[in-house]
Amino acid sequence: MLTFAAALFFLIITPGIGVLTTAGIGAGFGTGPGIRFLVGLFIGTNLAALLVVTGIAAVVLAHPVIGPVLLYASLGYLLYLAFRIGWAGSRVAFIERKRPPGIPGGIGLQLINPKSYAVNTTLFSGFHFLPADPVIEILIKFAIINVIWVPVHLAWLWAGVSLKRLDLAPRTQSVINKLMALSMVIVVVLAAIPSGG
Repeated sequence: MLTFAAALFFLIITPGIGVLTTAGIGAGFGTGPGIRFLVGLFIGTNLAALLVVTGIAAVVLAHPVIGPVLLYASLGYLLYLAFRIGWAGSRVAFIERKRPPGIPGGIGLQLINPKSYAVNTTLFSGFHFLPADPVIEILIKFAIINVIWVPVHLAWLWAGVSLKRLDLAPRTQSVINKLMALSMVIVVVLAAIPSGG
């Protein structure tokens, strides 16, 4: 169980679409909108995990037409987000929007996030610690995931809100945007590798 928790921590804390967008919303809109987005992201995370555990994600993604279409559509959208972040100009807002995405935006982002499915597949198909009672193991895994997920994402939100308060120089803000965009591109490329092999 400790191995599972450690693996989960490192899989979640690494920069992915969810945490980077959370930080961006914190930087662009502040704490309140960031919390609302996190509620949606939390719901979306658990829905994606449920799709993995029930096998629905595997069935849909294994379809010879639907699977690749969904995968490349989500990867394309995430690359578009990375482009928007990287070229957002000289202010750290990550994603240029007039209004924050809110709860529906968080749910939607996590449901198209390839990292979410990859992480959940890794966590639920491996790290078995109760082989005699797989249902209890799955319930415990959901509990551990959420106990670690919440503070990690709150920390990223705090980081984004803190960046907004720093009033950084335009060049520094532009560099941060490009580093965040590069992190997102790396995540998208890593998500695409298994589908090609």
